[in-house]
Amino acid sequence: MSSMEQSQPLISHLLELRNRILRSLAAVIFVFLCLVYFSNNIYDFVSAPLVERLPQGATMIATDVASPLFTPLKLTLVVSIFISVPVILYQVWAFVAPGLYKHEKRLVMPLLFSSTLLFYCGVAFAYFVVFPLVFSFFTAISLGGVEYATDIASYLDFVLALFMAFGIAFEVPVAIILLCWTGATSAKALSEKRPYIIVGAFVIGMLLTPPDMISQTLLAIPMWLLFEVGLFFSRFYVRKQDDETQEESEGAQ
Repeated sequence: MSSMEQSQPLISHLLELRNRILRSLAAVIFVFLCLVYFSNNIYDFVSAPLVERLPQGATMIATDVASPLFTPLKLTLVVSIFISVPVILYQVWAFVAPGLYKHEKRLVMPLLFSSTLLFYCGVAFAYFVVFPLVFSFFTAISLGGVEYATDIASYLDFVLALFMAFGIAFEVPVAIILLCWTGATSAKALSEKRPYIIVGAFVIGMLLTPPDMISQTLLAIPMWLLFEVGLFFSRFYVRKQDDETQEESEGAQ
């Protein structure tokens, strides 16, 4: 086989990858253009958990001249990416699917769907459960001579970090299933390491959240519960060596 013939599949794969990336970007841009008019409303919604708990007379502030314009736009772009996640994951699936075995395809699609759903659940949990508790605690702390006024850009960075932390943490069941399915570990081995995993959940909660016990605990406990969920379902995702060998022989023929 000549070098020219060998380069053809590589070029075709690169072209397909480019097309998949462009379609993902197009989806994000389309959603952003649809939402950009409502940028201020989106920011009002995201900032509501803090604004509703500010001391009487206190408000959020902007310490940068361009913050009132660019901060809502930044949030709208992030929201657009969140909303476009199903399209992005579908493009990833369409790119890798031709190289997967049948049993791998049956596994990947449910995992893509469940990982997307779990990420959204993590974000919703942070907004509706964690934020009210955290901001009630923060705003209740008073220092003499210090007026409580949060910069809108700093607040956005804070909540986006929490959104990402809880969204990623809620992917624990998918990670457990993948580890067991690939043979890296087993459900039995993980169940035996449960005490260490619980401690690890609190360490991760400490590293991924702001330095307060409330955020750390509210992240660690769901991670532990989600570990138990992933441990339960991982028993149904055990790689069958015989089926895999049979598919490989069928592919060779």
